[in-house]
Amino acid sequence: MDLAGAAALTGARLEGQSGWAFDRVVPLDQAGRGRLGFLADRRYLKHLDASSAEAVLVAEDLSGTVRGRVPNLLIADRPRRALAQLLDQLHPPEGARPGIHPTAVLGKGVRLGRDVRIDAFAVLEEDVEVGDRVRIGAHVSVGPGSRIGADSRLHPQVVLYPGTRLGRRVVLHAGTVVGSDGYGYVMHEGRHEKIRQVGGCLIGDDVEMGAHCCVDRGSIGDTVIGAGTKTDNLVHVAHNVTVGEHSLLIAQVGISGSTTLGRGVVMAGQSGATGHLEIGDGARVAVQTGVIGDVPAGTSVVGFPGRPRAEFWRSMAAMRKLPALRERVKELEERLSALEGKNES
Repeated sequence: MDLAGAAALTGARLEGQSGWAFDRVVPLDQAGRGRLGFLADRRYLKHLDASSAEAVLVAEDLSGTVRGRVPNLLIADRPRRALAQLLDQLHPPEGARPGIHPTAVLGKGVRLGRDVRIDAFAVLEEDVEVGDRVRIGAHVSVGPGSRIGADSRLHPQVVLYPGTRLGRRVVLHAGTVVGSDGYGYVMHEGRHEKIRQVGGCLIGDDVEMGAHCCVDRGSIGDTVIGAGTKTDNLVHVAHNVTVGEHSLLIAQVGISGSTTLGRGVVMAGQSGATGHLEIGDGARVAVQTGVIGDVPAGTSVVGFPGRPRAEFWRSMAAMRKLPALRERVKELEERLSALEGKNES
């Protein structure tokens, strides 16, 4: 692709040679001949002096710093969106021929749509329904009565427990398990007895889940992941949780049973929520935050227990003063003790 084509595709503003061509977009420190550098964050300006970049896709607010130091610029208001468009063009998805590998096992009553691909040693148990153009990777296991919507992709070693429902264009990365039993037990006569988990697990359209995620089936209701939600690797969603549409659950998030997330919620890495809570639309949960109470819509919470961001930072500022306050109190106590000694004499 040349820069003129890239500008037309992304709507970026071109400054430089329209015919300069590239076949990859790379970080700024790896840029050079035939490789378009990418700069969207001020923190990476430190690589500019040592870079061999001949052209850079750069954020509008950084363009003034780069101009004159790199001969060709693509200047974008939304550089990450432009990056996504370029990567789609330069690295189109691999085509996969439809077909069923001879080692795949299809149970009684399995129904397949058009142009389905099923790879080696995949197992589809009885009464499974697969939509058009679905790709099922090697060693995938699909439980009885499950439904997989059109254009979905299950990467190797994904497991769908019985009765799981996937919408259209769902992507599940390797090792993810959907519909496993929720964590439910009751103490009886000194031992834990399992509460049978008989609910469902519903995954909406355009959901993408990273590797080794776990979504439990409901206990007596359904666990629901709303359309357009994206999860990172190693995310756990417990039984009867509802995640609203277009939410983001980042690495190692854990959500306890029967908690409800609204639309567009973001939970950052290693954050978690206890059970039976409500986290409102558009709420933001910061890294390693522990949510133990309801979070109103649009609120950002930080720390443990999770509390509004401004309150958290005020408390952190106060804690930094504690050593000095301790020394001050000690000094005042010594002075007070000395005064009391004089009065007694």
